[in-house]
Amino acid sequence: MATIFTKIAAGEIPSYKVAENEEFYAFLDISPLAKGHTLVIPRSVEDDYLFHLDEGVYARLWAFARKVAVALKAAVPCQRVGVAVLGMEVPHTHIHLVPLQTEGDMDFRKKRPEFTPEQMKETAAAILAEYEKL
Repeated sequence: MATIFTKIAAGEIPSYKVAENEEFYAFLDISPLAKGHTLVIPRSVEDDYLFHLDEGVYARLWAFARKVAVALKAAVPCQRVGVAVLGMEVPHTHIHLVPLQTEGDMDFRKKRPEFTPEQMKETAAAILAEYEKL
């Protein structure tokens, strides 16, 4: 059975795409910790635990995430792009990339900021434009 993330990567569920290739997909989190909070997923591997991934897929996933993080930092002013792999909420391996001003910005328990669909589209487009330059 396909996960919600598999359906998003396949275009069956709408998302705010920021980057993609044949193997991986990156899109804005709809409940972000900060403007530009991005999720990076493998398209076809639905295992919910990062460390179950084949070594090649694992290495390529991180290389893709690195490129997305570089684009994210260029598009969304921040001190750093934080990385988290929790995997507790959706049973599909995913990496969180979060623009940070302070370490406290990475607190998943805090109240989430709200963005309009137009703001989400603009942010996704800005990240995608930076990604395509790389």
